[in-house]
Formats: sequence, C-alpha cells, structure tokens
Amino acid sequence: MVLPCLKRRAVVESEWVGMGYGIVFTTGMLAALVGTPVFARLAISARVVDRPGTRKVHGHIVPRLGGAAIILAMLAALLLGTVADDGTGMSFRQADPLRATIVLFGASALVLLVGLVDDVRRLRARTKLLGQIVAALCVCAAGYRIQSLGVRGLFVIRFEWGSWPLTVFWIVGITNAVNLIDGLDGLAAGVSLIAAAVIGTFAFLYGQVVIATCMLAVLGALSGFLFFNFNPAKVFLGDCGSMFLGFFLGTACVMLAKQTQTLVGMGLAVLALGVPILDTFFTIIRRMLDRRSLFAPDRGHTHHRLMDTGRSHRTAVFVLYGVSLTSGMLGLLMLVTSGPGRVAVFAGGLAGLVCLFHHLGAIRLREALATLKRNLAMSGEAKVRKRRFEEMQLRLREAKTISQWWRVVRRAGRHLGFARICVQVQYDGGQSRELQWYLPGYRGNGIHGKAIHLTLPVRYWPDGQTVRASIDIPVSGSLESAGSRLTLFGRLMDEHSLADLRGADAEPAAAAEEMFAVSTDGMYVSEAAHEHPGAVV
Repeated sequence: MVLPCLKRRAVVESEWVGMGYGIVFTTGMLAALVGTPVFARLAISARVVDRPGTRKVHGHIVPRLGGAAIILAMLAALLLGTVADDGTGMSFRQADPLRATIVLFGASALVLLVGLVDDVRRLRARTKLLGQIVAALCVCAAGYRIQSLGVRGLFVIRFEWGSWPLTVFWIVGITNAVNLIDGLDGLAAGVSLIAAAVIGTFAFLYGQVVIATCMLAVLGALSGFLFFNFNPAKVFLGDCGSMFLGFFLGTACVMLAKQTQTLVGMGLAVLALGVPILDTFFTIIRRMLDRRSLFAPDRGHTHHRLMDTGRSHRTAVFVLYGVSLTSGMLGLLMLVTSGPGRVAVFAGGLAGLVCLFHHLGAIRLREALATLKRNLAMSGEAKVRKRRFEEMQLRLREAKTISQWWRVVRRAGRHLGFARICVQVQYDGGQSRELQWYLPGYRGNGIHGKAIHLTLPVRYWPDGQTVRASIDIPVSGSLESAGSRLTLFGRLMDEHSLADLRGADAEPAAAAEEMFAVSTDGMYVSEAAHEHPGAVV
C-alpha cells in the first residue's frame, strides 16, 4: 500500500508546477493576519461581542465574527490559486473540480450566514439546526453523498437511499461537534487546523487536488487567525466561525468518501476529529441521562473537566491539541496498512480516545448505568401512575354525590402513595367539617422518614364556604417522584372538584356528616373532626 500512495503522490506533485501550495497557504495566512483585526473592530462597533458568564472562562468582553475573517482569507487564497498558471489553477478550472468547489463554499457560506445571524441576534438552537440540515441537503442534492464504504478485500457496504440521511447526519454532526468544542481560547481553531492537515494529507496522497488545496487554505487562514485567538484571545470564532469550520471539514470528508469509496477516508476523519466528535457524543449521553434538553448548555465538556482538575487554560488546550494530533497520526497510519490492519488501527485509535475521555471523567460507566437504571425505574413508575390517574379521571366524571367523589379521592390517594388526605369545609358561621383519610399505621403525628405536607384550595359550590385539601406525601424515593404524584392529584382537583358534582344542588352539605368512619377492610381509615360523630363509609 505504501508504494501506490507514493506513486500517486509523485503524479500529483508532477502536476503542481510553480509555487501553488505556497501561494495558497501564504495568502490565506497573510489575509487572516490583516483581516482578523478589522473584523474584531467591526464586531466591537456593532456590539457583536462575547460577554463573561457562568459558562465562560474569560473575564472580559471579547469581539466575535472571527469566522468571517477566516472565510474571506480562504477565498482570497483560493482565488489566487485558481488564477495561477500552474497545476493548481488548471485543476480548479476543470468542470468537476470547479463544481465541487462551488458546492463546498456555497453550502458552507449558508451555514456561516446562519451562524452570523446567531452571533448578532441569537437564534434558537432548533433554528440553527434547521439551517444546517438545509445546507447539508444542498450538498446531497448536488450529488455528494456517502454512498458506499468498505475495506478492499474484506467488505463493501452500499447505502443506496440511506446515503441521504447518513450524509446529513455526518455533516450536521461534525458541524455541531466543532461548535460545541469552542469553549477555550484557540481550541476549536487549533483542533480544526490539525484535522485539516490530516484530511489534506489524505487528499494529497489520493490525488484529490481540489480538496487538498482547500485544506491548505484552511491551514493558512487558521494559522493567521490563531495569532489573535490563542489565549488570551483578542477575538473569538463566534458561531459563524465554528459552524463554518465544522461544516466545511465535514463536507470535504464526504467529497473524499465519494471519490475514494473506502472506509479509510471516513475512518481517518473520525480519528482526526475524534476530540470534538467524542466530546459531543458523551455530552448528548450525559444530557439524556440527566433528562435535560440536548441543546441545554453546561460545564461538563472535556475542556471544562481538564480545567477543573487544576490545569491552566493553555495547558488544557495543549493537551487536547496533543490528543487530536496523536489520533490524526493514527488515522494516517491507516494509509500504510491494508485489509484487517486498517480496521485494527481504526479500532485501536478509537478505543484509545474513548479510554482517554473516560479517564478525564467525560462519562463514568458505573454512574451512567446507575443513572440509567434509576431513570428506567422512574419511567416505569410514571407510566403506572399515569394509567391509574386516567382511571381516576373516568371515575370522578361519573361521581354525582359527595360520597362518590370522596370514595374516588381516597382511592386516588392510595394509588398515588399518599399517607393522608384531609378535605376541610369552613362555613361562614365559623363551623368546619373534615373528611379525613389516612393509611394504617399513620396517626397524624408524622411519617417515618421524609414527607411533604401541603394544603391545596379546592373549588366548592355554596357561596361563602372555603374548602381546603391537606395531604401528606411520603418521600420514599426522590422529591421529583413525590412532586409528580402531587401534580397528578392537583390535576384531579382542578378538573373534578366538588363544584363539578352533578347532584350537588340536590344533596345538602350536611349530608357529608355521614361520611366520617373507620374502614371495615383495614385498607384505609377515616376520622370525624370537631363535633360530628363517626359512621361507616
């Protein structure tokens, strides 16, 4: 495998006459060095800045819009590269390479525009996601999709219609992965630079001149930008920059996969972008286990955890640089192996990254399994409670008297795990009446362990009368479980209160005196209050 790669490289090098590579890289770097301060001043004048906050590691206002400087620097570099009278220019002026370049930059510019609007006006996460999906669909519609992957001599997987969702998932995933890793000065830009170098090397060795040149433009632009973005940063990428870089790199990998049709290209990209990919993957798992929105911000990213261990800002960035560089070099090692060796290199590199993230505390297997078990148990309990709640709803709709209503309320309390329910009616004359139910063993003097004691207002029909329901809820598991049970009971009281009884006018309030009793089945107990005697319910 080594000799064919070297031969292909020699062929490509023979086509590159003059200083094509040097022109692209140097122009990109110089354009970024000149343009980045200009855009930083524009961001400050337009108040497009990043302010300090609880999730921020900087303590002062920093301008954004660094992504706009990067894309202009890349365009300037590629413009000179395309007009050059050498191998570079000739490669870009051909029909297929020119079309690929237009699709790559056109779709990436759409994502840049979405990020730019977000930097200026703040878009909802779902709106940004929709813009990314639309841009990825444009790439697919242009014919650039992950249609097949395989290892020569082992297997080939063809995706057919599944190439559309797979390609969109890959591009959008890489876009958000690079966006989420942008939490420390120079981190996203540096990781993207390393990934561009690895992807560009692969493209160069496989004779993909256009992709190799685009990656070289990325290298030049990011090299100039990092001069202002490294800690302490004078300007940030902003969402426009991080989303653009992620989308550009992800789309370039798709184009390489289409041309090479081997697993090497995608596997190499996964390893080169392993830090943002795994950070995003574990972030999604963590938020799902915590039952939080996938778009909710937090301080659980890998770079945050590195700093929480006492490492400085720069040290944390350099550690992740080193991890990205190491995994990228392992990806390039796939180029000099064949068959099972490539699969082994990829699997080993990916396993090493996962172990490193586990060591850094991105996710703990035992804690994750315990949390998953707890969540499944709570979900099962919630389904049972919901089913019983719906049963109580039907029974309360059928209740026409106070006795029937109270019987269903008692059953609801038992199903919801309450210890006591007390419904008190306060009359204008100062007299009061109580309907009280409690579990066996509960004597009104408390519950063993934790409990919630609440009093709820209940609607009642006679004028001048106040009705309250006092409840005791044991907290045997979590406060959340007790709170959800309380919420269901509150819904029952709102939807089917005493004021909703059909036969209320025909039954005087004094009829409630007949409902104070001791249960004969031992399942619950009712007691009279004040001057009213007891009777069997």
